Amino acid sequence: MKIEIWSDIACPFCYMGKRKIDMALAQFEGKADVEIEWKSFLLNPEVKTDPSVSIFQYLADIKGFPEEQARQMMSQITASGSAIGLDYHFDQVVLANTMKAHQLLHEARIQGFQHEMEERLFEAHFVEGKNIDDVNILVDLASEVGLNTTALDVKILSGQHTKELEADIDLAQQFGIRGVPFFVFDRKYAVSGAQEPETFLKTMQTAMGME
Repeated sequence: MKIEIWSDIACPFCYMGKRKIDMALAQFEGKADVEIEWKSFLLNPEVKTDPSVSIFQYLADIKGFPEEQARQMMSQITASGSAIGLDYHFDQVVLANTMKAHQLLHEARIQGFQHEMEERLFEAHFVEGKNIDDVNILVDLASEVGLNTTALDVKILSGQHTKELEADIDLAQQFGIRGVPFFVFDRKYAVSGAQEPETFLKTMQTAMGME
């Protein structure tokens, strides 16, 4: 069974979605036959990387509500994440364009480390406060995960995987995907949002005829 997951590194709910699908897979009897492919989705492709702007200020600006409301929202997400073992530090998050991170994820898919790379990028962004638009940081993270990093900076900066990235976005439009995370199981079943592990588990069982 193939599970395709549309996601953006800048999306805190996508981090939750990854953790919950991992929790479901840990309980799934057929997990050895599951292939996961992460698909690119850009929540705001025009965002400019700016470490001087807090995530709270950014949300307040684009949503049009007070910064305190943004802090309350992030506090609720932090609590939800903590319940499943995630440790968000929104006060340290660097406002960053995620295009280069998606280029890295496509290279990681080719090298067979995409799922691990996705996890490491989420952790770097939401827990460690790293700038995921910095190529040197991305290369270091890739090395940690186990990728061959020879000429990786050139691949990222030259946009070597732009066609694959654009194909992901086009497919999302064809499927009517307007928010992430979004999970597609064997192109037969879909789950929208960071649902509970039980929902993912039941969908996997249904997709593989194990009910």
